[in-house]
Amino acid sequence: MGPDQLRIRELMTRLSDETIQEIVLATDPNLEGEATATYLSRMLKTLGIRVTRLASGLPVGGDLEYADEVTLGRAFEGRTVIAEAN
Repeated sequence: MGPDQLRIRELMTRLSDETIQEIVLATDPNLEGEATATYLSRMLKTLGIRVTRLASGLPVGGDLEYADEVTLGRAFEGRTVIAEAN
């Protein structure tokens, strides 16, 4: 899938009215999804809009034994605090 099929021109037109505050990218966690997210984030940052991406990592019910290095790294980076020490 190329830039024309992503309809980026139409997206940029919709975002030009300055009412949008954030774009959440939700692409597949594979090579193509990574490339698309990187491409879109570079295009969108010129508009001054916050660009975020859905978290990725370990699925609920998943087994750590089968997780690869990248998945574990992302899960670690996207961790959230569930309790703080006093």
